[in-house]
Amino acid sequence: MCSEQTASRPVELPENHTSCCQRSPALLGELEKLSTLILDCNSYSSHVKFPYMPSVTTVWINKNKIGNLPTFVEEIRSKFPNIKILSMMNNESAPSYFNGGSLDQYIDYRQYVISQIPSLKILDDTEVLEKERAQAKKTYRIQRTREGSKKRKELQN
Repeated sequence: MCSEQTASRPVELPENHTSCCQRSPALLGELEKLSTLILDCNSYSSHVKFPYMPSVTTVWINKNKIGNLPTFVEEIRSKFPNIKILSMMNNESAPSYFNGGSLDQYIDYRQYVISQIPSLKILDDTEVLEKERAQAKKTYRIQRTREGSKKRKELQN
């Protein structure tokens, strides 16, 4: 389901628009006021490509096929700069008690995502606490994109 915010209330898009989201999320870029994406159960992989959408603050992408956490998190961070809520439960790269992950794996997952997306207020179903944010910042640093590295090298030459 995709919804577009209209005058402070969400509006569910017609079925023909939601099926386009399943085939190609790049088409979502046409929805300039979109604030919430619910993309559960779509078989998206870590390599899904989204358009740049600064209006999006909430992304639910539960029960997909996201296996490479750094690749996916970079896509989310770069395409949704104002994201506040991210839920990616029941994906391989989001270990939890419910999908066979250990407590240590779950904590590491949370720290990594929080460190890479500093604007997050809620990850999965849990609020991001300042203590958790501080620990995440100590444990991980923000990954730089390859493009950023390439630009730095060009500037040095």
